[in-house]
Amino acid sequence: MSAYLMLLAPSANHVYAAETATLAAAELAVTSPDLGAAVERRVAGVDYLAFEADDLDPRKIAAQSSVLALFERASAPAELPGRASEQAALFGSEPAADVPTTSPSEVLLRPIELPRSDVLDDDLVTIPKYRGKTNELFTRLLLHVTLSQVTTRRGTAAAGRDAPTGHDQTRRQFDVLDPLAGRGTTLLTAWTAGHNAYGVELDTSAFEQFAGFLKTYLRRKRLKHTAEVTTVRRDGRMMGQRLDATARPGEQTRGHRAVPDAPQLAMTMFTGDTRDAAVLFGKRKFDAIVTDAPYGVVHGATDARRASRENGKRGSAGHPTGHRPGGDRDRSPATLLADAIPVWAGQLRAGGALGLSWNTYGLSREDLAAICTDAGLEVRNDGPWLQFAHRVDSSIKRDLMVAVKPARLVS
Repeated sequence: MSAYLMLLAPSANHVYAAETATLAAAELAVTSPDLGAAVERRVAGVDYLAFEADDLDPRKIAAQSSVLALFERASAPAELPGRASEQAALFGSEPAADVPTTSPSEVLLRPIELPRSDVLDDDLVTIPKYRGKTNELFTRLLLHVTLSQVTTRRGTAAAGRDAPTGHDQTRRQFDVLDPLAGRGTTLLTAWTAGHNAYGVELDTSAFEQFAGFLKTYLRRKRLKHTAEVTTVRRDGRMMGQRLDATARPGEQTRGHRAVPDAPQLAMTMFTGDTRDAAVLFGKRKFDAIVTDAPYGVVHGATDARRASRENGKRGSAGHPTGHRPGGDRDRSPATLLADAIPVWAGQLRAGGALGLSWNTYGLSREDLAAICTDAGLEVRNDGPWLQFAHRVDSSIKRDLMVAVKPARLVS
């Protein structure tokens, strides 16, 4: 069995950076359960995740949200004093409360080349800057752990369907829906990872900013693409807007180097209420639904007069989040999720997975699990799945939950 050290990528968010090692260890345990338990180790003042593996597939490590580099711990020369004790300190099964420090002069690391897991540059996700944007690394983590639980038959491979597992597995492409899309962090993350992306967003301003950014990005990167915003009409009435886009990162252009085996990417995004997602997408089903629920900090209730005024401005394009005509608007995350999760569950293919993050100060894990269970989903609720909770600020403690639609059910 070989020993490895995974170097973690730095985070611009200092609060998230403090939690990165714990979250990365949980992600590794969920997505690669065949590996040995990962523990945090410090070498020459740099933090790593240490783990052991019999037959390591570098692609599994390349897909981790926080990986920067991977090293194999090579055997140190026998004449170096203290080698046995340093090995025990580095890979002991019971690490000390504070992160053990290993002398760099007695640790030999061999770099392991990681294959490229993304089909688009990560600046697609990192360029947009705005208040309230979900941390990019966490979005990638949420997408990764959710897709790790998908067993749909329609999870296609770039080089054919039902690719065998193991080292010869080809790239799988999933259909991912974010029904609370905002300005598209999850959609862009899904595209970067090579998946088709679909979204629903109530805020027309956020929709327009996202569409404008995507068009500009694709043009400046000189990617082969299409992108068009159209008006959705029913019975002669304007219902909202729709963005349809495609990108072909596998095709060479004068300004873009082709990514080998990269699939064509598709994206569709509607303006509208998330609880109307099934109406907007009709019979279309998805392999995964991945979303970051409102945290409930700035989403307070409003009076009927203001709710009515806002609904009038939007016409029939959609209702403000948490509001139905004829009553006050309740924007509490608990109410929204109780209404929306049954809708989302119906949009999953058999074997599909719902992954969402939320503020535990506004809704307990037990109550959210009950909502998912009542919607016919099986919640992942033990072991490393309970190790993702982390503080965002004084009023937000974020956690994630993944629930799977049983494969025995018919989509």
